[in-house]
Amino acid sequence: MHEPRFYRHWINDSGLVSFNVAVEQTDLYIRSQRNLKNKALNSVLKHRGSIQAYIGRHPIFLTTLDPYQAESEAPAIVKEMVRASQLASVGPMAAVAGAIAEAVGRDLLALSPEVIVENGGDIFLKISEKRLVGIYAGQSSFTKKIALEIMPGETPLGIGTSSGSIGHSLSLGSADAVIGLASSAALADAAATALGNMVKATDDIPKVIEQAQNIQGLSGVVIIIGDQMGVWGRVKIVPLS
Repeated sequence: MHEPRFYRHWINDSGLVSFNVAVEQTDLYIRSQRNLKNKALNSVLKHRGSIQAYIGRHPIFLTTLDPYQAESEAPAIVKEMVRASQLASVGPMAAVAGAIAEAVGRDLLALSPEVIVENGGDIFLKISEKRLVGIYAGQSSFTKKIALEIMPGETPLGIGTSSGSIGHSLSLGSADAVIGLASSAALADAAATALGNMVKATDDIPKVIEQAQNIQGLSGVVIIIGDQMGVWGRVKIVPLS
């Protein structure tokens, strides 16, 4: 069963058509200028198939928690997951949700100049006007209160989210939300996971923010634990009315 994604509708998507595509663990909520559900489904099946076939030949790719090295003939989506894993010092599957969101989003850009793809809190955006992306941080007092303001010139953009208190993805930390921003959604996803693993208590926020600055390609980060928040980089947080 897929988890209810009740935070999805906090994202400002005026002027766009919204639809869902779900295949096994992949559960996408997509916004574009017209309904592209069939195209999106084909894209999901293509990219999931590439990853699954690669895992069939290289089972360690699925299970390792360490950075991975792929051979030159690996599929493009696998190479992007590997690049993200190396930059963030995590296993490649830490980047899978962001990688699929971006791969599908880029396929749809051929048919819609504005596309937002959300995959379990990991997002790829290419937008034509300002958009607000609501932040879900479990029981934190910030949930439903704040959003990321994203401008068209900042996109294509990836937004990755990791949580130690909600969701089914592996996190070794205790943060309610760690959000990474990068031009690559795979990197944003992997970085959020890596940084989220480091946050055990509110006192950890400053040193994890410092660690975030060492991840090449990461442009911003938000860390929320309880009623405390740390922010670094090109991030604009606005209140939700």
